[in-house]
Amino acid sequence: MVRLRLSELIVNRTVAGVRAAESNYVFLSPPEQLKTRLLGRRFLEILRHGKYLLLALDDHSRLLVHLGMTGQLFTSSALSPRLHNARSQPKPNANGAFTPDQHTHLTLSFTDNRAQLHYRDCRKFGKLLWLPQGASDPRLERLGVDALAVTATTLYKALSSRSVPVKSCLLDQSVLAGVGNIYADEALFQARVAPLRPARSVNYEQAKILTQAIRRVLKKAILRGGSTIDDYVHPDGSEGQFQNSFSVYGREGKACPRCRTPIQRVVIGQRSSHFCPKCQC
Repeated sequence: MVRLRLSELIVNRTVAGVRAAESNYVFLSPPEQLKTRLLGRRFLEILRHGKYLLLALDDHSRLLVHLGMTGQLFTSSALSPRLHNARSQPKPNANGAFTPDQHTHLTLSFTDNRAQLHYRDCRKFGKLLWLPQGASDPRLERLGVDALAVTATTLYKALSSRSVPVKSCLLDQSVLAGVGNIYADEALFQARVAPLRPARSVNYEQAKILTQAIRRVLKKAILRGGSTIDDYVHPDGSEGQFQNSFSVYGREGKACPRCRTPIQRVVIGQRSSHFCPKCQC
């Protein structure tokens, strides 16, 4: 969703100014290098693999962006209370729009003098990296197949050699790029597979059903704009609506939509997992 909305907002615009914070964990490329490399460049397109965005520039270099847990990529015209969240409590300006604060790591202005682009991340789990023409990065090279393109055969082979819980396998970006915690829970529920089940115990037919469920959940989430629970907003400040369609995620103790059994929550690999103990086996 960020790629789609951001493409509408910055493609074919030329960078007129770059404001970067002091060096911190977000910057895989030094802030001064970003200022030099981005100034005067025009964005041609925005690509994506898994959770990584690749902003292609007119000199054939690319800006790699990862939002991490709390990263936000939005324009200065965006209006949302989630851009002024309780974690850091920045103050909006007089018209309610966002004013850059200490968590705003990168701001780009453009030659057309329209809305700026901000990258903000309170917890600094996100990443910014400039890639010269033809260059890649180990973070990209170790990614598995994109979740929207995975086949039953690919997923089955990946699961069949692993004894870890199937939920952990789905979150492993070297196995499947792009599935996050919410969507893994929802897909496992649709496929009737328990999250703690050993990955190698999933047979081919079950892997086929799980593959279809992953694609179905992700496509439905995209159609509904993603899931806005805490920090996530679109680049224009609007919010996703898929959180209103959750079957199990965040519904501990509530009735399963299929069998009415209370949804349970367990922690797997330091991540909360929600499932129906009756429907999923």
